[in-house]
Amino acid sequence: MRKIILDLAMTLDGFIEGQNGEIDWCIMDDDMDFDGFLSGIDSIFYGRVSYDTWGHFQPDSEAGNAEANLWKNVHSKKKYVFSHQLRQDSQAIFISDDIQKRVSAIKQQDGKDIWLYGGASLIKTFIKANLVDIYRISVHPIVLGSGKPLFENLSERLNLKLTESRTFKSGVVQLIYSSRIE
Repeated sequence: MRKIILDLAMTLDGFIEGQNGEIDWCIMDDDMDFDGFLSGIDSIFYGRVSYDTWGHFQPDSEAGNAEANLWKNVHSKKKYVFSHQLRQDSQAIFISDDIQKRVSAIKQQDGKDIWLYGGASLIKTFIKANLVDIYRISVHPIVLGSGKPLFENLSERLNLKLTESRTFKSGVVQLIYSSRIE
């Protein structure tokens, strides 16, 4: 069965965005092998705001080939958008109800794993519903002091199993946890 992978950047003090939604603190090291991650997925789950912001994003003309290729690769994936607003979009499938049932059906389909992209509200919904199979969290060496926390208002504990850790030249530490403890 396909797995849902939450892959995101987080500050040392647990925030995934600054107070005003800023993510300018995120570091992309060339040794992170993000292309390797993208080759293991074929679908992306977005919240509507994240999709509207990043679902069609194109780097500016000054961006290098690596960034242009990264976005081309991201945009080649099948896109699902979770939203209360149903709308027609030729590049995405919009889902507005029965999230657990719809996600379960998508996971049963043939294919590669699925990237839970976000935003914060969708991530919290998936965490609370126990829909995340793998937490791939890159902890960045910065403390913001405030912002949008990754884990907030959980009604019960998350018991996770560390399966891998990596340290990159920038000081980013990537922690990979499985939510299915056997």
